[in-house]
Amino acid sequence: MTDTVPVLVEMGWGGAVQSPDTIVWTDISRRVDLMQGVTITRGASDELSEIQPGTATLTLDNADGALTPGNPSSTFAPYVRRNSPIRISQAVMPVQSGAAPYPAAMLGDDFDDGVVDPALWPASYGGVTEVGGRARIPLVPGSSASYQSARTWVLAGSQIAVKLAKLPAAGGSSAAAARFMVNATTSGTRAGFTYNALTGTLRCVSEVGFSDGAGVTLTYSSIDHLWLRMRELSGVLLWETSPDGWDWTIRRTLATPAWVTTGQVVVDLPASRTGGTADYVEWDLLGATVRPRFYGMVNEWPVEWEGLLSSVTISATDLFKRLNRQPPLRSMLGMEVLTRDTVTGRFSFPAAYFPLSEPAESSAAGSVVGAGIGALASTQVGAGGSLVFGEDGVPETGESAATFSPASATAGRYLVGDLGPQMAADATTWAINVQVWIKTSTTGRAILGLRDSLLTSQLVLSLNGSGVLTVESTQDGTALVVGTSSSGNLADGAWHHIVYDGSGKRVYVDGALVSGVLLATSSPDLRTIYVGGYRSARLFSGQIAHLSLHLANGPVGAVYAVTSDARTGFSGESSDWRVERLARYADLDSVTLLGNTFDPVASQGPAGTSVVARLQEVETTESGKLYAERDYYGLAYQSRDLRYNPSASAETFTIAYADVEPGTALADDDQKLCNRVEASRPNGATQIVTDAPSVTEFGVYEQQLTVLKTSDASVTDAASWLVSRYADPAPELREVPIEAATMGDAFLDILDADISSYFTVYDLPSQSSAPEMRVTVEGYTETIKEKSHLIQFRTSASARDSIWILDDADYSVLGSTTRLAY
Repeated sequence: MTDTVPVLVEMGWGGAVQSPDTIVWTDISRRVDLMQGVTITRGASDELSEIQPGTATLTLDNADGALTPGNPSSTFAPYVRRNSPIRISQAVMPVQSGAAPYPAAMLGDDFDDGVVDPALWPASYGGVTEVGGRARIPLVPGSSASYQSARTWVLAGSQIAVKLAKLPAAGGSSAAAARFMVNATTSGTRAGFTYNALTGTLRCVSEVGFSDGAGVTLTYSSIDHLWLRMRELSGVLLWETSPDGWDWTIRRTLATPAWVTTGQVVVDLPASRTGGTADYVEWDLLGATVRPRFYGMVNEWPVEWEGLLSSVTISATDLFKRLNRQPPLRSMLGMEVLTRDTVTGRFSFPAAYFPLSEPAESSAAGSVVGAGIGALASTQVGAGGSLVFGEDGVPETGESAATFSPASATAGRYLVGDLGPQMAADATTWAINVQVWIKTSTTGRAILGLRDSLLTSQLVLSLNGSGVLTVESTQDGTALVVGTSSSGNLADGAWHHIVYDGSGKRVYVDGALVSGVLLATSSPDLRTIYVGGYRSARLFSGQIAHLSLHLANGPVGAVYAVTSDARTGFSGESSDWRVERLARYADLDSVTLLGNTFDPVASQGPAGTSVVARLQEVETTESGKLYAERDYYGLAYQSRDLRYNPSASAETFTIAYADVEPGTALADDDQKLCNRVEASRPNGATQIVTDAPSVTEFGVYEQQLTVLKTSDASVTDAASWLVSRYADPAPELREVPIEAATMGDAFLDILDADISSYFTVYDLPSQSSAPEMRVTVEGYTETIKEKSHLIQFRTSASARDSIWILDDADYSVLGSTTRLAY
């Protein structure tokens, strides 16, 4: 056991940073140069600035060349490359205090000093050692070995965790196992985990006489079961596993056995095998409490030499690096087409998507998804007529549409294409579903049609003589069967969204179901597609846009039908829904929503801006906070009310001024002063909010504010909220540096502080304007070194987020807390 502050640096060699659940992590912590330290920056400089991408910088030992990109002899080859996933955590080791018996949570060993601690492990046997910062327990045929503690620990109301760093192999043995156990006084009575090297299973056991017929057996996962924990809580014994030592999953529960609550226990790490080849199991960081600090990807691997010594100093960036590299988004309508299959709850995917938004000079239209999908070629039928691209399309998309102007139903131009052999084969396995937007005033025309090479299978969407949507189909070469919907007349000169559900045999128009189960057949092998007519007849007159074909293993039409709302850019949906929608566009599965105030936001329908820009528009509009998680590939979005009226009971920690590091200063300047706001919204009024007394005293400090509000009144509220907070900002602490590693029991609390957490600095010097100040965390820079964890918090005054509450002792004081909630 050492008195260091273990930092845990792990690489996801060969993994995809956006798929953390599939990454097998490799611990490279012992390569970290802790003299230079690990530096991590997160959050914003202040509450008025945008949160920046999080970064990490560290230097790694490369004496063996293992971290040299392109080195074929590297242990990690060929995965030492840019954008490799990296995660960094702080492991906090427990400190034993008081007299025995001790809570099990006080037992800790990082195994970093190369010596088996005789005080912690007095009963160890079998040649156990500490190697490379791990506890190594040999599995020698015919014998056993273990790290074994004294009987001085109590599990009741406590816990003990450990990292399983290296598994033993089966090695030709008839039995080989490694265990993490808590032993009772009676031999053979124990509880814990058993890893069976022959079966590759992890068993959660509560044994009596070395047996448990009711144990829970798991197929061992090097991802999900990397950490193991035994915990007793209020009469329940829990077996838990974790991929990172932070996020725990309960695998088994049991009413706490009497021996756990009445006696002292031994912590035991036994291992054994019968026959075969000897090897070992390794454990690490027993008793550690883990706090994630960074999750992201390495930017580069610059190899440096100093004489014969080699190192790499790497920088890494959180998920915003990946988000910022994504191309500008299509319209919200287009993004719904491309991503809505992720929320169908079925196996489904877009097989072809023709936006039909080509430039005016185009003579063909292409699909933006799908393998082997041919272009739709402009094809002449008879004489006369035209087909023009580039004309105004569906509202709130900023994208054009194709306009079909035939001379007659049998003379003009339409689009014909080959969907390719893969599409034809897939349509035999899964049902085909169609989405399309139309605008026409002409009845009795075909919108689109699909067929196989022999006309055995056919599918046609058309409008009948009354403008009602029909579905025509056959799968045996006989005459087309016509299924008529209850859509009403769609030839009314307005844009309509149509969905045909090939599994449910139903149709949806403008988001609503307009049919029962139609007389429609399944149509396999579909390969040739016609758009704006069918087989040289019933040529469509009007506009067609955003045609997509989806394949699915069940009914999905109701999910696709929601895309109809994209014609308004989803204006009016709440900001939490908008953030989740935009995250889906960026292929982000994890979004954590914090707070309760999520106001309606206006359209962000048109194409052309990045997903990060759109997310930041929502953040600004709602005075929220958007940032990357530090333990996972995911976003967090906080509503502004999360900061309302901070209370002492919810403080992350408190700290005396005497315990902060040099550099804490009281700021009182005009950096944040704002007493006049000119505010506007798209297609709304421009309004001005002013604080007259502030203007008189300080002069005009104006700010422009453009927000995606849905009413002029809400724009005024947003402007008033800004002016009321910054017309005369009070003195504040903007930076609070803390050496967290020296703070004892408060260390973990300090590490828990994140964006929008708050804490109080008390016993300020007598020259301060107040004896204590509560501050809100806007960001921080932390440097982790040997025996040191220095965190430079960037903060703002928490009182600035206080709002008025009727009859509240703290927040209804006239003249000091009269700010109304927004």
